[in-house]
Parts: sequence; C-alpha cells; structure tokens
Amino acid sequence: QLQASGGGLVQAGGSLRLSCATSGRTTGSYSMGWFRQAPGNEREIVAAITWSGRNTYYAESVKGRFTISRDNGKNTVYLQMNSLKPEDTAVYYCAADRITVALYTTAAKYDYWGQGTQVTVSS
Repeated sequence: QLQASGGGLVQAGGSLRLSCATSGRTTGSYSMGWFRQAPGNEREIVAAITWSGRNTYYAESVKGRFTISRDNGKNTVYLQMNSLKPEDTAVYYCAADRITVALYTTAAKYDYWGQGTQVTVSS
C-alpha cells in the first residue's frame, strides 16, 4: 500500500512537502514516481526516482522548483515543492514500479498507486 500525505492550500510562491509511505507489498525495492491530475486533464508525471536514489527525472514544468527524494530506511518518498504556482494545483499521486532502475514517465508502467493528496495553490 502507498499512503500519500502533505497536501493542502498554499499561496503562490509557497512550499509544501509531500510524503509517500510504503507498506505491505510495496515495501521493498521499487522505483517511485509522483504524478498529478488536474480536473479535465490527464494524469501527468511530475518526478521519478530510482530505488538507489541516484537517478531522478523531472517534468520540465517543475524543474528547479521540485525535488524528489527517498529514505529507504523509512520506506518513504518525498516531493519537496517550492515556488508553487496556481498551475500546480492538482491531486498528487505517488506510484511504485517494480523495476528498480527505471524512470518511467507513463502512468501505465507503474504497478501500485496511492490514494492521492490535494494540492491547491491560490494566486
């Protein structure tokens, strides 16, 4: 299971840190991704990280503002979001992929999903 948390309401320019805790079948060696979905839009990749943490991927729209990281000892993946913009408003989902060295950007490639956490950025 994946449990995402940390969403909320923040003003433009503010920061939030999302967390994704893994348990049960998803405790192990997985690459992880953060996706987001705004109303009327498709789910899109935000960032991804390999099991080791040595490789990461960021969507162009968040490069330089968001940072993905993980603490395997705590079975937790984080998404630090800085300089938030109204267009970052969406439900954010974490996902796990059993290929430990992959950085997939397509939602269909991920095996497990969390329930989502709402991020709202006001202008």
